[in-house]
Amino acid sequence: MSAGTVWFVGAGPGAPDLITVRGRDRVAAAGAVLYAGSLVPPGVLDWAPAGCELADSKGMTLEAIQAWLIERARRHETVVRLQPGDPALYGALAELARPLDEAGIPVAVVPGVTSAMAAAASAGESLTLPEGPQSVIFTRVEGRTPMPEGEQLADLARHGASLCIYLSITLLERLAEELRSAGWADEAPVVVVHRASWPGEERILRTRVGTLAADCRAAGLRRQTMILVSPSLGARQAGPQPRSRLYDPAFTHGYRRAGGAAARSDPDD
Repeated sequence: MSAGTVWFVGAGPGAPDLITVRGRDRVAAAGAVLYAGSLVPPGVLDWAPAGCELADSKGMTLEAIQAWLIERARRHETVVRLQPGDPALYGALAELARPLDEAGIPVAVVPGVTSAMAAAASAGESLTLPEGPQSVIFTRVEGRTPMPEGEQLADLARHGASLCIYLSITLLERLAEELRSAGWADEAPVVVVHRASWPGEERILRTRVGTLAADCRAAGLRRQTMILVSPSLGARQAGPQPRSRLYDPAFTHGYRRAGGAAARSDPDD
């Protein structure tokens, strides 16, 4: 029996118009959409066509999701598994796709805007700076699911890179303790964004490592909350910073010579 394609589509961080154009088009062509109802805002489903079969997976087990996708792929040319953020991050992509591969069902993935980038955008922050942090780490605090050796938050935080910390709003005391053990001061800035980009629900809290847990509790922040820790936070308000070499008049690159002269168009320059 021929099968349609199952598309794993990143729905983005919350705002319906932050789904990619490709993701929107896949939803608009779908005969069936299985969405994570506790994490995907209803507005994203407005792209689905009339007659599309819609189902919420929030009460389903992994096996039930797998069976649903396989069965619908036997009946529809396009089936969408709509996931929050990006399917490649904390989305069980490999687990869900494996039985589809075994069943001979084509699988495709559409990336999405992850909540870390949406949180930085909502707060107006940059995660990298010229002569500042040049690396960004996506991670979480160890909870019921263990972390591999060498990936404890304290191990990663010692790099001094920007940290985007997922799935950790209920573990704030431990989070702060691990940051301190890695050398971060109590006064180091932290930005906490609840439901980044969700219309009418987004909340932004600016705090410090030392007061992180108390401030989040006082604000009532829980679930769907991104925590950003970085030396780059607050750079817009910190006064003059080292400038980007790309735009420095004394810096030559492939499209501009030092002093402002236009460079010869050379793809190998």
